[in-house]
Amino acid sequence: MNIHPGVVGIDVSKHHLDVFDAKLGRSERLANTPAALVPKLAAWRESEAFVLFEATGSYDRALARMLVAAGIAFARVNPGRARDFARAAGFLAKTDAVDARMLAAMAQCLRPKAQAAADPQREAMATLHKRRDQLVAARQQERTRKHECQDEDIAADLAAHLAFLDQAIARITQRIKTLIASSQTLEQAASLLTSVPGVGLITAATLLALMPELGNGTPKSIAALAGLAPFNTDSGAFRGTRCVRGGRKRIRDALYMAAVSAAHSKSRFAAFYKALRSAGKPPKLAFIALARKLLVTLNAILRDKLAFQP
Repeated sequence: MNIHPGVVGIDVSKHHLDVFDAKLGRSERLANTPAALVPKLAAWRESEAFVLFEATGSYDRALARMLVAAGIAFARVNPGRARDFARAAGFLAKTDAVDARMLAAMAQCLRPKAQAAADPQREAMATLHKRRDQLVAARQQERTRKHECQDEDIAADLAAHLAFLDQAIARITQRIKTLIASSQTLEQAASLLTSVPGVGLITAATLLALMPELGNGTPKSIAALAGLAPFNTDSGAFRGTRCVRGGRKRIRDALYMAAVSAAHSKSRFAAFYKALRSAGKPPKLAFIALARKLLVTLNAILRDKLAFQP
């Protein structure tokens, strides 16, 4: 595949970056440090290059910040989507250099939308939210161990650790509340989100941290981002069962729990859930449908900046 100048693909890892610059027509390896990137930024800005790389958590954070500061358009792509493109385009081998070239080809063919600069407060929220999730997961593991434990000394140790984790979760939750209160934008958004039955502070924080698109997308696009959009499975005369897949699992999990809560509230969401159950829908399917309805409502509430009307 011929890749025209003007696109750059970068394969990101913890210690290095493999960069394919279509203008140079070759890949090169750089250290994943700001100092190594500086010489490249001026050339990319001058040629108005578009940079594409896979979302790799904390490893691409410095790269994204430097591209924003330099005014260079870029996008982060889901690794699964990038791998699917590689197979479709015939990139069967997998090395860091091949992945960098593949990402440049993907940028040329698909022209993904340039990503906006990240909001520092939302980044801070995402960091706190991730830490809270880690602590909650550790607490659940320790609770399971305590339930199964037969040794009194170990049970006492587990109880002490559980008390520590409870305190740590309370502290990180308070930090999340403080961060929301310190930002007029986050505070207003959180107030609007929590006006919806079933949506509490942690669900609102999850949405604010992990779905910055909320309030700016169409109902279908927002549902697809959360993995709550049912996709057809049809071929010829065959009509398969529509099912949800992909999307941001943590968002979907939070909305599922919010749906469970909303289904037991005195609101129209509870009536919606009961209607689905009365129509013979299984409980899980009904909760997923309610989670999507909640998400569409939350998207409209943030878009219009109007609290939920009971």
